Amino acid sequence: MEDYHKPDQQTLQALKDTANRLRISSIKATTAAGSGHPTSCCSAAEIMSVLFFHTMRYKVQDPRNASNDRFVLSKGHAAPILYSVWAEAGFLQEADLLNLRKIDSVLEGHPVPRQAFTDVATGSLGQGLGAACGMAYTGKFFDRASYRVYCLLGDGELSEGSVWEAMAFAGFYKLDNLVAIFDINRLGQSDPAPLQHHVEIYQKRCEAFGWHAIIVDGHSVEELCKAFGQAKHQPTAIIAKTFKGRGISGVEDKESWHGKPLPKNMAEQVIQEIDDRIQNKKKLSPALPEEDAPIVNIRNIKMPSPPTYKVGEKWATRKAYGVALAKLGHANDRVIALDGDTKNSTFSELFKKEHPSRYIECYIAEQNMVSIAVGCAARDRTVAFASTFATFFSRAFDQIRMAAISDSNINLCGSHCGVSIGEDGPSQMGLEDLSMFRAIPNSTVFYPSDAVATEKAVEIAANTKGICFIRTSRPENPVIYNNNEDFHIGQAKVVLKSKDDQVTVIGAGVTLHEALAAAEQLRKEKIYIRVIDPFTIKPLDKKTILENARATKGRIITVEDHYHEGGMGEAVCAAVVGEPGVTVTRLAVSHVPRSGKPAELLRMFGIDKDAIMQAVRAALSKSRNAE
Repeated sequence: MEDYHKPDQQTLQALKDTANRLRISSIKATTAAGSGHPTSCCSAAEIMSVLFFHTMRYKVQDPRNASNDRFVLSKGHAAPILYSVWAEAGFLQEADLLNLRKIDSVLEGHPVPRQAFTDVATGSLGQGLGAACGMAYTGKFFDRASYRVYCLLGDGELSEGSVWEAMAFAGFYKLDNLVAIFDINRLGQSDPAPLQHHVEIYQKRCEAFGWHAIIVDGHSVEELCKAFGQAKHQPTAIIAKTFKGRGISGVEDKESWHGKPLPKNMAEQVIQEIDDRIQNKKKLSPALPEEDAPIVNIRNIKMPSPPTYKVGEKWATRKAYGVALAKLGHANDRVIALDGDTKNSTFSELFKKEHPSRYIECYIAEQNMVSIAVGCAARDRTVAFASTFATFFSRAFDQIRMAAISDSNINLCGSHCGVSIGEDGPSQMGLEDLSMFRAIPNSTVFYPSDAVATEKAVEIAANTKGICFIRTSRPENPVIYNNNEDFHIGQAKVVLKSKDDQVTVIGAGVTLHEALAAAEQLRKEKIYIRVIDPFTIKPLDKKTILENARATKGRIITVEDHYHEGGMGEAVCAAVVGEPGVTVTRLAVSHVPRSGKPAELLRMFGIDKDAIMQAVRAALSKSRNAE
């Protein structure tokens, strides 16, 4: 309460009037669109009015200013009231609101970063607070600036576990520049929310997670002003008791109105009723921010020196990732690393050792880790690298999908891919990750096969827009590239070639080394194979693959430590589909594996050098029989 000064009656009335104008705009927009969530907007009207026109400090005409306070609308379906706020503030035209949800309008059904005032896309519920935590962590520990971060959540999404992962994170790191507002309007989509209006239970939960929790009447602008004025040395949760559809007679606090616009006649009548409550048309202006966020440059980050590996030396790519990341940290002080308590396995601990203040321990909460990374990377404040076992990213798939919708530039490294991890068994083996990351729009999927390629992948990822995934392996394999080897996205390497080659074999990571071992054995039988390392699985180097396939009579064998579905083999098939005379044989993991030694498992699943030799011989004998 240190900074709280009770606003005068005129200001309080102006905030009430603003809230009612926001209600009217939200109702008009959703009725014009014929869809949307006016009742979810109406419960939050006073919250949004006080936040944007009393509490927050920002430049209206420069919504992405680095010093502005941040706002995340986690209950993304209430987007019309966010748009109404920006129209009220003067950034949008009132007329724009009537184009809500139209194909040629920037005002989509849920917030997206095509809108200058939206940092992260929301709408898949339960994710906004994690991103807000990333922004608040960045503000407090990296920018060391005075901007604050506000996140509005609905009570329905408080059933999502990811919310409580974020609550735990903020409580642990004492993010006192973060305020979460719970809009407890009692009603979910199809049923009342589980706790309905038991606000005291929410308060106890928040306090248990290390938050300062305040219960308010969410329709009292004075109580809201007072609550927002309380500064504590911990994050603040404002638990606002509200009513869904507030101000809409016959609809307020009634079930079965979620996601339904008001019919035109009803809307006109309700708008008139709300308008009658407005005493003054005067608009409020927000306070300006303290411009103390540092200028940041994260473009064109280059490694301070080339790799220093020796050809033939054995290195696990997971360790090479840690070495590369620590090195990249010296090139730019905005490179940060996050991990989910696997840093001694992913080797992100090497970054932590050299740059302790730029490492974020997210503990075993992978969904939240991805959201934190998205928040840290928002407004181009950091270059974030988050790592864990490849398979554990599968539980964060929705966060990764939403990161892509958010146009986020985050880098994710998944170690311990495939059966080659050995004895730990299938729960630890990344066997679906290529499929998952290939499906993400605008993603880049790196699969480096040695330490040099891994270092180059890390450097390239730091400078690449969109979601980057780097797949690293546990086994130690020989370095095959010189330190001055040049790597590019979508450019494969032909690592073994002769004029007598009869089959093209494509491998990556551990299977590339199996392919090279197979080639050495087959040479003794006077059988020659060409070996290709794709470097990136997405985009795939179609040109190189086809050129080499044609040079080997159209015969391609792919071998991968991944399930058949969605992996490298399918990517190659997609690249060569419709090409006359090209046949692809795919070697991959065919079913749920088990514990065993890496070599035993590669043999069991037919992706080791012996299986490759067998597949090569079969391809050649099939051709001979066909002739």
